Amino acid sequence: MGSVMDYVLMELRLLRQTLGLSQEDFGRSIGYSASHVSAVETGGRPLTPDYAVAVDRAHDPTFREGQDGRVGRMLRELAKADPDWLREWIECEQEATLLRWYEPAFVPGLLQTEAYARAMFTTDILQPVDVEQRVQSRLARQAILTRDSAAPLVAVIDEMVLRRPVVGQPGVMAEQVAHLVKMGELPHVQILVVPEEAGIYPGLQGGFILATLGDGSMVTHLDHQVRAQVVDGADDLATLQRTWEAIRSVTLPRRQSLDLIKKAAQTWT
Repeated sequence: MGSVMDYVLMELRLLRQTLGLSQEDFGRSIGYSASHVSAVETGGRPLTPDYAVAVDRAHDPTFREGQDGRVGRMLRELAKADPDWLREWIECEQEATLLRWYEPAFVPGLLQTEAYARAMFTTDILQPVDVEQRVQSRLARQAILTRDSAAPLVAVIDEMVLRRPVVGQPGVMAEQVAHLVKMGELPHVQILVVPEEAGIYPGLQGGFILATLGDGSMVTHLDHQVRAQVVDGADDLATLQRTWEAIRSVTLPRRQSLDLIKKAAQTWT
């Protein structure tokens, strides 16, 4: 069954083939490796805005700096398939100078592998096409962690997140926890763990994200069963900041948290 992302990737492949270029030559023309080009074309790596700009700059004669080219326009149309509230939050993520993310039940979206994200969305009542679109959208959002001058991310997870299996897919958690180790070693990413012995602590009612924007203002993202929302009310922000500090008070330090994640990774191998 096709999806919007399938169509975009097909157009990318057709563009390269029409130019008569191998993946290696195409990659050379846009500043990426042949393996990267192959991974994007097959959906193994997200089609990021930076990649789209590189393709348009090299191969769209109408491209102008600061404006979307052909691939950039397709990527923007893909983003429109997201709900309005999500598009609003994605803009906040892109502008953020600091992201603080707390999740008591699952791996934060920016740190999820493709297989884990797909398993998460498959548990929702979604059509396969919608699952695939949301997975690709989530992967594309992760580019903010690997771009130049990436904003710091402080992610707090409950220890149970590291131990909750994806039923019927044992390899998914092995890959996911190994990915957390890799991401947690990046200088601008902190993954902190609330250990099991913390017992009941503030925040277990639900996850949230606090984004500090370039002008110093702050917004938060709250995810509920029916829908999520972006909140910027002063009282709500103050409450969530207090909750964040209370959660931080029971987390393990960064190095101990990473050690715990590494130990959890060994249990999934």
